Amino acid sequence: MLNAFVAAADRPLRTAIGIGPVRPGELPASVEWFDSAHPVPDARSVAAARRALDVARGARAADLLVVLLSGGASALMALPAEGITLEDKQDTVRRLLTGGATIDELNAVRKHLSGVKGGRLAAATTAPVITLVISDVVGDDLSVIGSGPTMPDPSTFDDALQVLDTRGGRASYPAAVVTLLERGARGEVAETPKPHDPRIARSAARIIGGRMTAVEGAAAAAQARGYHVHVIDEPVVGEAREAARRFAAIVDASAATLRAPACVIGAGETTVVVKGRGLGGRNQEFALAMLDLPGPEGLGLHYLFGSIGTDGIDGPTDAAGAIVDPTSASRAAALGLDARSFLNNNDSYHFFSALDDLVRTGPTGTNVGDVQVALIP
Repeated sequence: MLNAFVAAADRPLRTAIGIGPVRPGELPASVEWFDSAHPVPDARSVAAARRALDVARGARAADLLVVLLSGGASALMALPAEGITLEDKQDTVRRLLTGGATIDELNAVRKHLSGVKGGRLAAATTAPVITLVISDVVGDDLSVIGSGPTMPDPSTFDDALQVLDTRGGRASYPAAVVTLLERGARGEVAETPKPHDPRIARSAARIIGGRMTAVEGAAAAAQARGYHVHVIDEPVVGEAREAARRFAAIVDASAATLRAPACVIGAGETTVVVKGRGLGGRNQEFALAMLDLPGPEGLGLHYLFGSIGTDGIDGPTDAAGAIVDPTSASRAAALGLDARSFLNNNDSYHFFSALDDLVRTGPTGTNVGDVQVALIP
C-alpha cells in the first residue's frame, strides 16, 4: 500500500512512515519504517503508535494526512491508555484471543484501552484525514478495522466491560484494565470520539479491498487452471471447527451439482476457544476439523482442502494455514497421529507439521482475512 501510494502521489510528501510486522524488501528512500508486533502488541507497537501520533499532531491545517490502514493495525500500533501498562494490554489481548472473542468484541476493548485507537489518531490532528482501507473484517465496519484509529467509535466503556464479563469475567483480567473500564463507564474517563465529534469531522475513509477481493483472485486463478468455480458469498465465521462443518456441508452439496473438476471458495474470519496447550491458528484448526467430521475419515478422504490466512500469519505460528487431501487420514494413522486428540489439544500446528502439510508463504504484506478452498476431482 505504501509503495503504491508514494508512486502515485501527485504532490510532495512531507513525512511518510510505515508500520508492519516485517520491513518490506523495497521502500521509497523517504519512508521511516517501524517493525512492529502481531497479533499481541509489544514495545515496538508502542514506539510506532507514538510516532504516528507525532506525525498527526505535527500536520498543519493546510496539509492532508493520509492513513493507509490494513487489518492487523490494532496490534501493530498500540499505546496503553493512562493508568495501564503494556503488560496489562498484552495479557488482556491474549485472554480475549484464546477465549474466542470476535473481532468486534476484541476491538471494542482495545479501543477503550488505547491512546491512539477509536478515532484518537484523527482527533490528534488539525489536518483533514483520508483513510484508505484494506479490510479483514466481515461486513467492513470502518470503526472495527484496525480498531478504527481515524473513525468515530460507536462502542462504549460499558460495551468493553460486557465483553470482559462474557469472555471469562472481570476477575480474569488485569485489575488496572478493569478499573480503567469501570471508571470510564462512570464517566470519569473521556470516551472515544463519537459520530458528530468536531475533532474528527474532517476525517473520511474508503474501503479499497477486502475478503471478496481475495475470493475474486482465487476464483480467477482456479478458472485459469480449468476448475468450475462455486463461490460462497456468506462469510465463513464462528468457532473454527463448527465453521468447518458448515463449509463441508456446502462442499458436499456442491460436489453433486458442479461440473468436475470443481473448486469451492469461501472467505471470512473464524475464532478459536483455546482449551488445550498445543500450538496452532484458526486456519490450521479449521483444516484439522475436516478430518474429524462425521463419517469414516472426514472430508479429507474425498477432497483437497486448504484454509489460509491472507497475511501469511496464522496465529502465533510461522505458517499461513494448512491443507488436507485424500491421503491425510492414512498418512496420519501411519504416524500414529489421532486427529481428534490433536484437535482437542488445539495442537493443529504439530499435527500438520508431522505430515508436512503446513502452508508457509511468509508475510504477504496485506490482510483481508482468511480464504478457504476445496478442490473436487
